[in-house]
Amino acid sequence: MPHAAARKIDITHESHYEFERGFPVGRTVEQAYADADLNRAIQAYRFFYPTVSGAAIVKGNEDIGIVPNKVFGMLDCGPEQLVFTANSDTPYGPLMLDLAIGPMVVELPPGPLIVCSMDINQRWVADMGLPGPDAGKGGRHLLLPPDDNSDVPEGYYVHRTSSNRQIVGARSLPVGGDVKAAKERLATIKVYPLRRNGEWTEPKWLDVTGKKQDTTPLAWEDNLKFWKVLHETVDAEPAYKGYHNYYGELAALGIEKGRPFKPDARMKSILEEAARVGNAQMRVQSFGDRSPTRLPWQDRQWQWASLRFEDGDFNTAEHTDLTAREKWFYQAIGASPAMFRRDEKAGSLYWLGLRDKRGHYLDGGKNYKLTVPLPVPGKLFWSVTVYDADTRSQIQTKQKKAALRSLFELKDVTGKSVDLHFGPMASGDPARWIQTIPGKGWFVYFRIYGPEKAAFDGSWRPGDFEQA
Repeated sequence: MPHAAARKIDITHESHYEFERGFPVGRTVEQAYADADLNRAIQAYRFFYPTVSGAAIVKGNEDIGIVPNKVFGMLDCGPEQLVFTANSDTPYGPLMLDLAIGPMVVELPPGPLIVCSMDINQRWVADMGLPGPDAGKGGRHLLLPPDDNSDVPEGYYVHRTSSNRQIVGARSLPVGGDVKAAKERLATIKVYPLRRNGEWTEPKWLDVTGKKQDTTPLAWEDNLKFWKVLHETVDAEPAYKGYHNYYGELAALGIEKGRPFKPDARMKSILEEAARVGNAQMRVQSFGDRSPTRLPWQDRQWQWASLRFEDGDFNTAEHTDLTAREKWFYQAIGASPAMFRRDEKAGSLYWLGLRDKRGHYLDGGKNYKLTVPLPVPGKLFWSVTVYDADTRSQIQTKQKKAALRSLFELKDVTGKSVDLHFGPMASGDPARWIQTIPGKGWFVYFRIYGPEKAAFDGSWRPGDFEQA
């Protein structure tokens, strides 16, 4: 495939500006403001996409009965739940917290728990459990609300947040494939205010396995509601100082904390177009990435799922890597240093597969084989999960499954390699096959939990998808 720079790209614009004696004339003022507002809105869309996606996570959990501070959830995350690139490797425990009541404690028991807290903007706040400072030995983690300057007692791991609403995602590793014990372990997590009062009641745990759920912004992401949800979120939360300039971009579009959002017909048209264009641009970045650092191996089609690994917020020493940030949040949720680290200290490792050996996008109407060398270099387990390119969530088919996992379907594999199969009709070993949908695109995440050296130094690598 030739690089885009080698082809002629049309960057002309039908509009042009006219000036007389240095002043705008005719339609120049109207056209210039329309162009500027559209450009501003497209950039704002891309920057605040994680915020709107974060609001969708909160709403999607509340819709199935999870209540901040009062009712937490647990589930085997299956295809019936629309969640950006979630997986069924481990049970999930969504805990929605609201720190408007003051500092909150998340107390973990010793054991194989992976817990991450992020704010409503999906900015990383804390790792807890195995990837956190307690290293799976248990401990009390204190989440402080924005600008909270309270005296902190000893004996806590302290994490300062940047929004009152916290999305705490807990995962419990199913040791030996024991899902029941893993779910029971989730319910041993304790959450309570640092300063309890008579109004506090112990949160309940609700098993929502199998419930239909949508925690994505799919219904909003290409229309005016995207901006309505963004305004509601900005209005409800304390301003985050790091977004000071970006809030200025929103204010120019009529989205400002403390003021109603009432766009006129002109601005509605601009915002709707910005949502469509911004979404299309992010889809291209996500699935047509041309960054030279995207490939872990030059002789394979696999990509790093995330381009940036220095910290959990896509920062280099000099700037925020907005390209990496946008690619990730278009197809995934949450981020942390533990997720992106590229060494043996990483909690997990994610590769993105969306093209076959010849460089063609994966087609739901065709059959493919993926050869995985054995043993896979992971101390815990590994999996391959299939996602719908439209929803970026687990593929939904009559098979009602989307993953092949070393703890379950692949627990008895032996030999030098194993062949996994994907396509509309079963091929090879049906127990090692995931159904796809004709007429639709799909992609996978290859995950290794507890990755070992060979996963990084190139001495081990999976094969490419080959069309059968």
